[in-house]
Amino acid sequence: MSRSLRIGFFDSGLGGLSVLRHAPMRIAQASYIYVADSAYAPYGDQTIEAVRERSLLIARFLYSQEVDAMVIACNTATALAAELIRANVDIPVVAMEPAIKPAMQQSRNHRVVVLATESTLNSERYLNLKNQHAWDGEVIERACHHWVEAVEQGDLDDEGLYKLVENELSDIQSEDADTYILACTHFPFLRQQIARALNDNESVIDPAPAVIDQLARVLKLSPTLAVHEPPELLMYTSGDTEQVSCRVKSLLGWQVEARRLPF
Repeated sequence: MSRSLRIGFFDSGLGGLSVLRHAPMRIAQASYIYVADSAYAPYGDQTIEAVRERSLLIARFLYSQEVDAMVIACNTATALAAELIRANVDIPVVAMEPAIKPAMQQSRNHRVVVLATESTLNSERYLNLKNQHAWDGEVIERACHHWVEAVEQGDLDDEGLYKLVENELSDIQSEDADTYILACTHFPFLRQQIARALNDNESVIDPAPAVIDQLARVLKLSPTLAVHEPPELLMYTSGDTEQVSCRVKSLLGWQVEARRLPF
């Protein structure tokens, strides 16, 4: 290939950056295009038809940018539109998946919590995955839409945000689960608050590194030395470009000037 790899990512907002941030540590010499559909975030609050329409529009846009592969860095878009996207673009498409199987394997009492959006939890794709991997264990589900909004707009160091997370998790902890799955890409940005609210014997699984490993596999890339420098990144958003640029800087420390998505 005469040029370096170009890889597209998209999410309803900025949550997918929690996946993208792992890519430079696994894939060398690649540039990235990220679409934050911020005007429609969170997808968990949209209708199925709206999520599919927006996801396909964005996928076609990324495809037109001649990306070599695409990551649906959004659990809701994966649940509702992954197969539609794969049928419409002729490149590898890697998607998010709630890590129920590894969570069940890791859990000591086979009781796990899936933290997600309502759309993900109600999707046929998720229900099939749960039926396949829950075995004789129990899956406890909780939709946390306000966490998405907190990541999109809030100060992650705010004590009120910790209280928000703590209140949500304290109710779930009465179920005695020992493993928590972050099944929304916004939630890893709340990892510190989540860990603080949980007990020492409760663990958290973030599927993002496994998704990047899968991306490397489908691109047939060998392991590389980790790169910790910010990658070459072209950022698009349907929302406020200045606000998105500031949030990227706040979340990742990367300097980027977001562009307006043309639809």
